[in-house]
Amino acid sequence: MEAWLQSLLTLLALPEYGLSTVFVVALVSATLLPLGSEPAVFGLIKLNAAMFWPAILVATAGNTVGGAITWAMGYGAERAYERVTHKHVEARALKWLERFGAKACLLSWLPVVGDPLCAVAGWLRLPFWPCVLYMAIGKFARYLVWTALLLWWFPGQL
Repeated sequence: MEAWLQSLLTLLALPEYGLSTVFVVALVSATLLPLGSEPAVFGLIKLNAAMFWPAILVATAGNTVGGAITWAMGYGAERAYERVTHKHVEARALKWLERFGAKACLLSWLPVVGDPLCAVAGWLRLPFWPCVLYMAIGKFARYLVWTALLLWWFPGQL
């Protein structure tokens, strides 16, 4: 069993545990826990410039999975709230999000409001797969732009 796990990690890592670490950090940072994944992505790319696209894609995948988990948490919280109170919450921000629908998840990359936005999308029961698609687009654009800017600002070796 240990050999199988080691070979799986080696396959995913390229170089040793780099991509799997980026995936986990990106996933956790997309939940409501306060963590940023950009330093991990930037660090891996600075150590191995050939990992630019794999790191961007793996970070996008991890962050999107984390956003989907946050969506599910919001969905579950809303169901629990309605069961306990037998009421539906009406608020101005919720109405705004309902108006834009799943497309609002394009903003899930924003600091501070992005992760709660995914939870609210779940709370409102916005369609899961369109939300995930828009989350992925927004998160991919964020990683691409921030990493490219950081590489431009800090072109030298570590």
